[in-house]
Amino acid sequence: MRNDGLNKAPDFTNAALVMGAVNLTWIFAVIWALFGMGWVVIVALLLNRAITRFAGTRRG
Repeated sequence: MRNDGLNKAPDFTNAALVMGAVNLTWIFAVIWALFGMGWVVIVALLLNRAITRFAGTRRG
């Protein structure tokens, strides 16, 4: 195999973050429509706790 012409891979971080926010928004809208704002707050708090716990394990 030859490595001629290989370029650096594009950085899709911003696109992934924007699409994650879009998906989170519509999921919260569906939960709100079906169950009410209280469930949205509960799910948001659970997601926050899970992300915080995951970040703690990634730090070491």
